[in-house]
Amino acid sequence: MTTTAQRPSDVPDRPDSPAPGRIPVAVIEDHPLYRRSVERVLLEAPDVELGAVVDSVARFHVARQPAGSVVLLDLGLPGVAGAAAVLEVAELGHHVLVVSAQAEPETVLAAIAAGAKGFLSKDVDVDELLIAIRAVAGGGAYVSAVVAGMIIKDNTDRPVTRPEMELSPREVQVLRLVAAGERDVDIARILDIGVRTVRGYLDRIRDKTGERRRPGLVKEAIRRGLVGKETLR
Repeated sequence: MTTTAQRPSDVPDRPDSPAPGRIPVAVIEDHPLYRRSVERVLLEAPDVELGAVVDSVARFHVARQPAGSVVLLDLGLPGVAGAAAVLEVAELGHHVLVVSAQAEPETVLAAIAAGAKGFLSKDVDVDELLIAIRAVAGGGAYVSAVVAGMIIKDNTDRPVTRPEMELSPREVQVLRLVAAGERDVDIARILDIGVRTVRGYLDRIRDKTGERRRPGLVKEAIRRGLVGKETLR
């Protein structure tokens, strides 16, 4: 990622609440140069309120970061890392957007299954990073084209065992929400239906796709083009 911004000074005493109309964003990244580059970009974005910029999940726990923030999270962190880091940050009430050099299909699927709302590779450009932040902040999901392409290729390299079956509009909604890391109870709340109804849709989706586990459903959503810039609401 490149930018022509001047090197910013450290930003202490960041506010507990973002300014009206701005997206609260935090960064958990242990590589100093990349962390500084991302910080510069976010400081210049007019609709971003930059909060905690730390190098580990442990340090993030003690930072003052308002709930509901978009958290840019690397996976190769000291201490808690990978899908476990995604789960821990998501359980604090934040929207996790993974930005990682680890973009193998299994890694992406594990992160999304743990609650990540999006996944970008570290070679993403500034414009796409900001697009992804805005999509996730708006309640959507975002997987970069490079990452989605890897998953699609991985899927097409496997032998086809059944023809693709069309999903109903409601099944598409449910599958999109699964791919955004939502739990059954959250899907029920978002769609204003019962949890048992959600599980009924999931059973039908599993029957149609042949995917029984959540990571497989996430891969299916990406393969069908259901994870991108669109919001899920």
